[in-house]
Amino acid sequence: MADITRSPFVRHLRGSTTMHVEHVRNGRVVHAGTGASFWFRPLSAVLSEVPMDDRELPLLFHARTADFQDVTVQATVTFRMTDPSVAITRIDFSVDPATGAWRSAPLDQLAGLLTETAQQYAMDMLATISLTQVLAGGVGPVREAIALGLADDGRLADTGIAIVGVRVVALRPEPEVEKALRTPTREQVQQDADKATYERRALAVERERAIGENELQTQIELARREEQLVAQRGANARREAEEAAAAGQIATEAEARRTQRLAEAQAEATRVTGLAEGEAEAARLAAYRDLPEAILFGLAVKELATNLPSINSLVLTPDLVAPVLARLAASHETVAS
Repeated sequence: MADITRSPFVRHLRGSTTMHVEHVRNGRVVHAGTGASFWFRPLSAVLSEVPMDDRELPLLFHARTADFQDVTVQATVTFRMTDPSVAITRIDFSVDPATGAWRSAPLDQLAGLLTETAQQYAMDMLATISLTQVLAGGVGPVREAIALGLADDGRLADTGIAIVGVRVVALRPEPEVEKALRTPTREQVQQDADKATYERRALAVERERAIGENELQTQIELARREEQLVAQRGANARREAEEAAAAGQIATEAEARRTQRLAEAQAEATRVTGLAEGEAEAARLAAYRDLPEAILFGLAVKELATNLPSINSLVLTPDLVAPVLARLAASHETVAS
């Protein structure tokens, strides 16, 4: 909205950089331009203000598809005024000289024009395809139909309106229909999820089976190696027993040979000793052979006394001494003779 300053007989208008202001007096354009600033007489001036910036117009309307299904279209149209001089002749953009406000609602008129025009092209396009095709195709075909329709619309061009861009935000069917349409997809997704779950479980079972088989093979291999170990230990024990038996036999044979040799040596020593003793005894007997009987008797007594135990006291009776003395006397006589 333009800023208007009041004076006693004239007024001053100051526009903005995004508004085109046109001052007409007596059917003749006196001032025109974007961001214009001028003085004017309020009683004779006709002022118009046209926005030159890009404007966003949100759209929300319903359309019917070829299979008689209702679709809600949510879109946004961006437009701007390209020829304000033409626009003020088709739409009332006049402003109040006292306040600078529009006398009417030109932007609402523009919004109604653009909404009905865009809705017309969208409805014509949606009426030729089914709801399934609409939802499958997405917002692209609808956006293209609206953009091409508005760009080629002669009324908009005659009004000085240019379409900058069209955006379609959403295409939605009725809630019940949308739910029904989502059901097969939801079921398919659920089936895919169940399939993935079953496959994951099957893979887990397969892996568990493989792990079990590996464990079983490991146990079998361990048992086989344990059997080999037991057999090897038995063979080692048997070999140790055989070696110990052989060593014992060798030791026994050696001990027997040693004992035999020791016995032979002892027997030889005993034999030699016996021979020596026999020879000594023979020599001793040979020495005693020529001695008188009395001397031999004395020697025998001496030998007997040597081998007898200790005698502390000896009692000699006449009966014992008389024969001995008689024998000694006889032996003395024999020697003397």
